[in-house]
Amino acid sequence: MSNRVQVIGMGLSPRDLTQAHLEIIQQAQVLVGGKRHLESFESVDAVKREIASPISEVLDFIQESMADKRVVVLASGDPLFFGIGKTLINRLGAENVVVHPNVTSMAAAFARLNLPWQEAYWVSLHGKKGLSPLKKAMEEHDLLCVLTDPANNPEVIAEVVKEHDYSWNMRVLEKLGDPEERVLEIDPFASAFAAFAQPNVVVLQKGDLADPPGPLRLGTPDHWFIHEKGLITKAPVRTLSLSMLQLESSSILWDLGAGSGSVGLEASLFLPQGFVFAVEKNAARVEQIQANAERFNVQNLSVTRGEAPEGLDDLPRPDRVFIGGGGKGLPEVLETAMQALKPHGKIVVNTVLLETLNQAVSLLEEKGFAVSLTQAQISQSKTMPWGRRMEALNPVWIILGEKGK
Repeated sequence: MSNRVQVIGMGLSPRDLTQAHLEIIQQAQVLVGGKRHLESFESVDAVKREIASPISEVLDFIQESMADKRVVVLASGDPLFFGIGKTLINRLGAENVVVHPNVTSMAAAFARLNLPWQEAYWVSLHGKKGLSPLKKAMEEHDLLCVLTDPANNPEVIAEVVKEHDYSWNMRVLEKLGDPEERVLEIDPFASAFAAFAQPNVVVLQKGDLADPPGPLRLGTPDHWFIHEKGLITKAPVRTLSLSMLQLESSSILWDLGAGSGSVGLEASLFLPQGFVFAVEKNAARVEQIQANAERFNVQNLSVTRGEAPEGLDDLPRPDRVFIGGGGKGLPEVLETAMQALKPHGKIVVNTVLLETLNQAVSLLEEKGFAVSLTQAQISQSKTMPWGRRMEALNPVWIILGEKGK
């Protein structure tokens, strides 16, 4: 192979081609591209070959031609963003292909919306039989560009958006770069949609958490709470921890290192005459606790911003204490909690670290607490295209310390 194949990204239209691109195309002896692209270069004196099925025959033609001719391939958008670039490199070898990049549909879509896209994530539904890639992306990212096809179209995407726990701003960009280009803001809950012109892309931007579909309960689903991703006591572990606290209707509970407040908030259900004092050092999480209390109309919980054990002496003595980890400050926190705890009170510590496990058990036993341990190793089902698989949560140690008289 004496000549390297030149792959030109067309961007949205021939208007996006640079002078360097045009010079390469004019020098082509063989010009390969889609019908629309070839029509833009009818004046070029070259053998023309349309990219059509079966693609294997087009690749054979390119490979045969490149031995003694200058071959130029015209690709939509950017050749290496869901374009023919990858296919050519795999077939011909990277050393035999030169790729000239251009504007992608994703870059163009965000430019039309004046949205920075350095943190955006793309998901392609082109040719996909299921919508699981989109659902997964919506769980993990706040800003998405969805590449569609006639089957997986904006109307189908709107159905997924409607079922999500968060509201999403949804915009459809049709025929980017074409004189008939349109940018549409879509209400996913509309009763009907007009037909969307092809090709199109969808940009989704996450909004606020939707109202919880039900009241606070034991084992409230994690996604009903406002929380930083992953930083929440998972529902099964939360349920076990609350059962070990053995709350009574008038108990005073300290929830230390409260995070999103999920444990203290659920505990409030069992305390009609009691109260929860949540303590959290992170200002954003304090706001999350307050927002969650408002979401679920919890009246018997207050939150204090501070790093325990500071400020604990100002709280009423507890009947129960929950510590969600403790970190390096655990000895001081646990010492203060054990001293303040009323007789026959109970302390529950959750941790995923063996070091914290050993430290907590030793400290509790040194003070004469009766200690019992539970390891929660829980797996939850995840939907796959042809069934379900089990995904393990991090094993959690639940440490129960019971104070004597």
